[in-house]
Amino acid sequence: MSQSQPASGGKRGPLAAFLDTIEWVGNKLPDPAALFVIGIAGIWLLSAVFSNVAFTETLPGKTDPIQIVNLLAPEKLADFLSKMTETFVGFHPLGVVLVAMLGVGVAEHSGFINAVLKTMLTYTPKALLTPMVVFVAVISHTAADAGYVVVIPLAGVIFYAVGRHPLAGISAAFAGVSGGFSANFIPCGIDPLLAGLTTSGAQLVDQDYVVNPLCNWFFTGCSSVLIITIGWVITDFVIEPRLKNSVVDGDPDQMPKLPELSPKDFRGMQLAGLSVLLCVVVFTVWALWPGSALQAKPPEGQDWQLYQRLTSLNKAAPAKLMGSIVPLIFIFFLIPGLVHGFVSGSFRTHRDAVKGMSKAMESMSYYLVLVFFAAMFIASFTESGFGALLAVKGAAQLKSMELSAGYTIGGVILLSTTVNLLIGSASAKWAMLSPIFVPMLMLLGISPELTQAAYRVGDSCTNIITPMMPYFPLVVVFCQRYVKGTGLGTVTSLMLPYSMTFLVLWSIFLFGYWQLGLPLGIQGGYDYVMPGVPGTG
Repeated sequence: MSQSQPASGGKRGPLAAFLDTIEWVGNKLPDPAALFVIGIAGIWLLSAVFSNVAFTETLPGKTDPIQIVNLLAPEKLADFLSKMTETFVGFHPLGVVLVAMLGVGVAEHSGFINAVLKTMLTYTPKALLTPMVVFVAVISHTAADAGYVVVIPLAGVIFYAVGRHPLAGISAAFAGVSGGFSANFIPCGIDPLLAGLTTSGAQLVDQDYVVNPLCNWFFTGCSSVLIITIGWVITDFVIEPRLKNSVVDGDPDQMPKLPELSPKDFRGMQLAGLSVLLCVVVFTVWALWPGSALQAKPPEGQDWQLYQRLTSLNKAAPAKLMGSIVPLIFIFFLIPGLVHGFVSGSFRTHRDAVKGMSKAMESMSYYLVLVFFAAMFIASFTESGFGALLAVKGAAQLKSMELSAGYTIGGVILLSTTVNLLIGSASAKWAMLSPIFVPMLMLLGISPELTQAAYRVGDSCTNIITPMMPYFPLVVVFCQRYVKGTGLGTVTSLMLPYSMTFLVLWSIFLFGYWQLGLPLGIQGGYDYVMPGVPGTG
């Protein structure tokens, strides 16, 4: 991280002091994996203390009061150890994320994703350069960290090449990649990851509830238009005018150059695109073909109307197609990745494709560590009974306050935004928050899918102003290639207008989307109705 002084060079203002405090507090926090270990120990100790307390609260539809289970009892400790492997391997987000990333790894290692991103930016008219940069930054989430290491520096290069300030290009790309992290037209790894954690939280109240990985897809796709528009306006009318007096004094020899794609790269990209189109046609025909195995079919002897009702409650998969979403993500990246790799020459044998998968799994090593402890934390939280107790007590407290559902969802957004200043990992935060937020709001009649959408809005907006975001120092380095005096405060001051505007307008957008009753995504409703329990939904 750069240690250079802020651009003002004088006395540090309140904003700089606030960000310094955030950085100091965040640096003092343990690693998220260690936070889960601390959380597990805390749950065990509290379970021993409260196991002798008689609570009167009951879950809706149940008659027996909630009882806290002492996890330090010898029998429970033995159960925890004997089920540890099963708890980890059976953790819902684990398999779906790894399967999706195998396909993404092939597409990324073959050069297909980078070729598409570079082509889109290189051949964009100057007048549309800013929205295209933000657009490419938004869709780059599909390839894990490609946006940070490819799109952000490339945006600076292209802006500089056409006579615009390179820091404006970097700012626009950073806003799209990180500030618009949860806005995307294309399904990506974060969708099944968050849906798996939301499912775990929902099953504290309804053990049969399953959250579709694409439950927020329509909302995040529409959000992309909002993020691109805001990014365009802020960059062209706020950031770039502000940078007029910022001199580009970097060493010309050290400045990155505009990359070139070979004819083979272009040919590979074109044929890979055709392969994607062919896959879409094949799966569409298969899904729509009368009597297709991918279509919904009620179990033998079950009434069709009852089956449809169960489907609307996420109590049954409406079709095998819905259960195939993650494998389809795998296929839709694997096939074009293979086509591009062999046509462009980046792949010589099948071993190169396997290497791409291996590198993708290498990038997930920290995720595996995090998921192991997250799985143990959620299992302990669920087994202890604290999840159900907090959900019921929290729901009762919110009802007594007579807050509208809108205020409740707004609280989820603001709390997520605040926590994001200190903990950068989206999955780590949601693993901690979902066992509390999701069941609590379900008891108020708010669907897990809407709660997850609110979390995604709050989680994205402050990514670009917190030093705890792992790629923040890298963005500082990219800027220093052009303006040597760039520091942490410089980048933060550039990104703050994006962050605050995203937070306000994206929240308003979610509320408006909700009021219009537009679908959040596939199997993504707004209300939760517990079967047989009046007053929910």
